[in-house]
Amino acid sequence: MSARLPEPSAEALAHSRRLAGHVAAEIAARGPVPFSRFMELLLYAPGLGYYSAGSRKFGAEGDFVTAPELGPAFAHGLAHCLASAMAGDGDWDLLEAGGGSGALAADLLQALAARDALPRRYRLLEISADLRERQRGRIAARCPQWLDRVDWLDQPPRSPWRGAVVANEVIDALPATRFALRDDGLYEQFVGGGPERFEWLEQPASPALAAQIRKRLGDDLDALPRPYRSEIHLSLQPWLAALTGSLQQGLALFVDYGYPRPVYYSPERLDGTLVCHYRHHAHGDPLHLPGLQDITAFVDFTAVAEAALACGLDVAGYTSQAQFLLGNDIQGYLASLDALPFATRLNRVGAVKTLMLPGEMGERFQVMALSRRLDAARLHGFDADLRYQLQPR
Repeated sequence: MSARLPEPSAEALAHSRRLAGHVAAEIAARGPVPFSRFMELLLYAPGLGYYSAGSRKFGAEGDFVTAPELGPAFAHGLAHCLASAMAGDGDWDLLEAGGGSGALAADLLQALAARDALPRRYRLLEISADLRERQRGRIAARCPQWLDRVDWLDQPPRSPWRGAVVANEVIDALPATRFALRDDGLYEQFVGGGPERFEWLEQPASPALAAQIRKRLGDDLDALPRPYRSEIHLSLQPWLAALTGSLQQGLALFVDYGYPRPVYYSPERLDGTLVCHYRHHAHGDPLHLPGLQDITAFVDFTAVAEAALACGLDVAGYTSQAQFLLGNDIQGYLASLDALPFATRLNRVGAVKTLMLPGEMGERFQVMALSRRLDAARLHGFDADLRYQLQPR
């Protein structure tokens, strides 16, 4: 597998070795670590993890391209939805979880201003100091007049507030527990070894983990083939509770690649949904190049809905990204491109195709709206309502 990937620089390899040594030290002290802990360390270890260190991650020079990096079309659709949902209620705040390069913040501020719907505060929940600086620079370059509205947070707000949460490609990066179903029962996957070479190990699933998997899959668990591997996000509900607990009234929009549960745990998906991204190459080996690649697991949107209900939120809508954008003035955005130079117009039309075509992001990415004390009639983009798909078999 590694022979097909681009070779990292000597500096990048040295960084990877430092992180591998950090992880190996924990393994030496504790024994093999659950994959969820391994994923957490590789992504978020202070100063060393993929999202905590300084390597470029987003866009053509990074490892992957997100919807905001393609241009302003994605923010145009989000702004249309948010402006309608928040209209007429006075001051509101916008909290973006995981702000990436700052492209979405800059585009959203501009798109909301064009609708006379700027939030009182734009809050970026970002733990990476490096990404904070990139976000600040992006906003200062694109819309400096609104930089004084922007705050950076280390943790979700604790004081009551009203407004909206936006999280694009955030849930997929939550540490996932990896499990294996074999003829003799359920196992949890661990990682041992290091620092030169990490290795997969398995231990019988604890009663607590086995109960969680059985709760999620029900009788479908017994019908799955053996061997079968997949993921479960056990931190999802506490994470969502922390993110939205102080939201007194408003909306939370989650955009990510994923499936409803019956599709997520389909018999054909024998090796789960784990995907790594390195220099625009996708592969399935999370033990390779520690700290230099993104590690993600697709989202079980049924689990998001269940977590929402447990947190006192309503599942106000669930649809594909393409349908969401169709319901949020993407036609108006395309019409606005007529005034642009031909090359720019061509590039932005191509970006819209990437966002909406079924073979690109249009169907693979899903949008879920969670609300609290919000009139559902204000919510645009969910006419193609797929909430019925969230039901277990």
